[in-house]
Amino acid sequence: YLRALESSSSPLQVNFLACQLFALAAAFWFRLYLSPRRTNPAIRHAVATLLGVAFVVFCFGWYSVHIFILVFSSYLIMIQATTNLHRYSMIMAMGYLTICQASRAIIFSYGILSTDFSGPLMIITQKITTLGFQVHDGMYRKSEELTAEQRRVAVHSKPSLIEYLSYQLSFLTILVGPCSNYKDYMEFIEGHHVRRRLAQANCKKSVEDNGLEPSPKRAVVHKLFVSIVCLVLFLTLTKTFPIAYNTDVHFVSEAPFLYRLIYAFFSVQAARPKFYFAWTFADAINNAAGYGFSGFDENGKASWDLISNLNILGIETATSFKTFIDNWNIQTGVWLKCVCYDRAPCYRTALTFILSALWHGVYPGYYFTFITGIPITMAARIVRRNFRPYFVSSPVLKFGYDVTTWAATQLSITYTVMPFLVLAVEPTVRFYRSMYFHIHVISIAIVITAAAVGRAKPRPRQEHHSNNNVKAK
Repeated sequence: YLRALESSSSPLQVNFLACQLFALAAAFWFRLYLSPRRTNPAIRHAVATLLGVAFVVFCFGWYSVHIFILVFSSYLIMIQATTNLHRYSMIMAMGYLTICQASRAIIFSYGILSTDFSGPLMIITQKITTLGFQVHDGMYRKSEELTAEQRRVAVHSKPSLIEYLSYQLSFLTILVGPCSNYKDYMEFIEGHHVRRRLAQANCKKSVEDNGLEPSPKRAVVHKLFVSIVCLVLFLTLTKTFPIAYNTDVHFVSEAPFLYRLIYAFFSVQAARPKFYFAWTFADAINNAAGYGFSGFDENGKASWDLISNLNILGIETATSFKTFIDNWNIQTGVWLKCVCYDRAPCYRTALTFILSALWHGVYPGYYFTFITGIPITMAARIVRRNFRPYFVSSPVLKFGYDVTTWAATQLSITYTVMPFLVLAVEPTVRFYRSMYFHIHVISIAIVITAAAVGRAKPRPRQEHHSNNNVKAK
């Protein structure tokens, strides 16, 4: 969707915006006229599902069959499989997604389809695998084997067909997402969403005080305003700083290195508003339906960021690679942590980056980006762990450290995500060659140096005689 938004003539652009605007209006109606206080959960499930199916068919026509095949096949796995349902769900969802993405890329020579159905397929893949692992945790693992977060979201019984379809195909998230935990979604449909979040936060305020739930109107208006601003910035800045110019042969060969670096920074900055627009608008739709309440902040105001997909301020002020990642595409990060990072026996960071690349698609640029991110993440951890303590004692030193690490983080992000935006091998290699592979060289050198220093440090001797002394006593 985000790539299709760049083309003003794309039918997907028109369909996407029309469906999102209709979804916003439907979300308000869903909250006001299909409130859980006056409507049976089964009706809410059915309406959410039917609207989601209508959006998919309207946007993608016959291509929507792929989405329904994946959903129903995965439900059969859910009800038939037992202890290995999480593995079967992962293989089915990721396998079908990859086949669809590869087929589309091969048939259309890596072109972008006007009917690109892979967006909903990617979101549904997250939901299928998330639910598979959460049912596995709740039904086939002991409570003491789980982390606190895994216990909180564990699902202790398999969903019915209508519950499953509603979770997968809800009109609130079918087009852009985000993915959310199954239990959170069920609490929202059944009307326990607000009370449960207040109880988890041990908040003194209660909806029982006045019989009314916190209103999402303020949050929705704010997010719609941010969405409009981001859309305007995207439509204006991308023409001023086109990404493709970073790999232009004449520009690469003639422009000085510093100028190329600065242009790359501003062109990537100009590309971000399209992501900000799509994700913030999707968040506003969920909030308009009454979904996304996370409690009250320190000022007593209601917070509606439970399933928010980004923190724009956190992204733009990030002073570390990890902070940037934690604030970007947040729910995908939660998904990766749930199905991969927390469960991988070794090489967690590398496996998580590889799964993220595979989930995004088969374009080579995705793999350049995520594989490049592995040594950069490792190097950033090493630098922060070894150097930051020397700068936190003085406000002046800390300010200087923060400014330096902010610049280094933003330039590293620019360098890392460029292949994600240009997609193909040739322009990616041309860009990295024009940058002299400097971030690759620096990050790998830091990792190798840290490993060498770690091996060179003498290990403390074990005083075996102390055990003898203890025995003697």
